[in-house]
Amino acid sequence: MEMTQPIVVADMLKSICEEAQLLSGEKNHHITLEADKNLFLNGYAQELRSAFSNLVFNAVRYTPAGGTIKLRWYQDKKGRHFEVTDTGEGIAPEHLPRLTERFYRVNVVRSRNQGGTGLGLAIVKHVLNRHQGELRIESQCHLR
Repeated sequence: MEMTQPIVVADMLKSICEEAQLLSGEKNHHITLEADKNLFLNGYAQELRSAFSNLVFNAVRYTPAGGTIKLRWYQDKKGRHFEVTDTGEGIAPEHLPRLTERFYRVNVVRSRNQGGTGLGLAIVKHVLNRHQGELRIESQCHLR
């Protein structure tokens, strides 16, 4: 059974960022990472990697070509935060409360075309809950 361990999140995110750049391919996203190298997290490395990469790869999948994706790992008075910001089209407000439901998809056709299963954010939420964290999703919808 896997044990919790201190994780250098900055190193994990650097690796995820490199994979995201490869996934971006011809979309040529501008991906940046700002991560506090001295900020550790105790947890299950494989689970956290799965959750963090899911958030980043979603940004790559749903951000138009040439868009910007910013990753940030930092600490403030409220705790430690991993933040993913992108210039995608956003998600309409009525979908936000349901995003972490298993198999829920905002756009079934687009999700299938992108290879989505509708499980990603449910997994992220489960992993974060197991690590006493929370998932907060904010979006400005730019759909026409």
